[in-house]
Amino acid sequence: MPTITTKDGTEIFYKDWGPRDGQPIVFHHGWPLSADDWDAQMLFFLKEGYRVVAHDRRGHGRSTQTDRGHDMDTYAADAAALVDKLDLRNAIHVGHSTGGGEATRYVAKYGKKHHVAKLVLIGAVPPSLVKTAGYEGVIPADLFDGMRAQLAASRADFYWTFPIPFYGYNREGAALNEAVRQNWVRQAMMGAANAQYECTRAFSETDFTGDLRAIDVPVLILHGDDDQIVPVANGRATAELLKRPTLKVYPKLPHGMATTHADAINADLLAFIKV
Repeated sequence: MPTITTKDGTEIFYKDWGPRDGQPIVFHHGWPLSADDWDAQMLFFLKEGYRVVAHDRRGHGRSTQTDRGHDMDTYAADAAALVDKLDLRNAIHVGHSTGGGEATRYVAKYGKKHHVAKLVLIGAVPPSLVKTAGYEGVIPADLFDGMRAQLAASRADFYWTFPIPFYGYNREGAALNEAVRQNWVRQAMMGAANAQYECTRAFSETDFTGDLRAIDVPVLILHGDDDQIVPVANGRATAELLKRPTLKVYPKLPHGMATTHADAINADLLAFIKV
């Protein structure tokens, strides 16, 4: 399997498909998943002639199940190490949920060095989920304490039920896609329990307000207004903090809309990239 090794010895698994002279699109996955969550997007943009890259965050998927570095600064540094290794310049970075936080921190810290072209945030956690110095937050902090308690008590049980609100399968008239749920569970159970436990603190408590204000490339924010994991208020607040935002809110779409409504999301991504 292709990997890079970071300064602290962590091996980061990655996929790198497409022409080496094609414009790179780098995908950052959500919690507690892996690069596989981007299959629909990677196959679509591969056919469009782009070079598509996705990695498994440390402690997730096929990357090292390390006991350290489960914070946004380290996640961003790992992404930067991958970009350096593959020499990805003029890239579009796309982040979903926790991956949106990772991509935001990466672009704010390393974007000028790596000549990042654009950023896309899909159902992303910035500015923050809980109250911080820079943002009022929208979710009580004790909700994440409860998530960690459930994960520690029975990760398999917790991950079996979590995809239901993630994909909006608990809404009236929604039909549960068992294959999609099992693929979510497969990805989640590949990762390390300790990494996923600590990542909940990173994605819920990190304050991205300074990062958002520092980013000067065009940013597309896509958010479903029935997102039960990251409220749509986060997408709207993110747009207010950015210099060059484009916000699109999808009526009734869930957190996992890049999977459930991949055709619509892919079309909007392509339109933004081509502008």
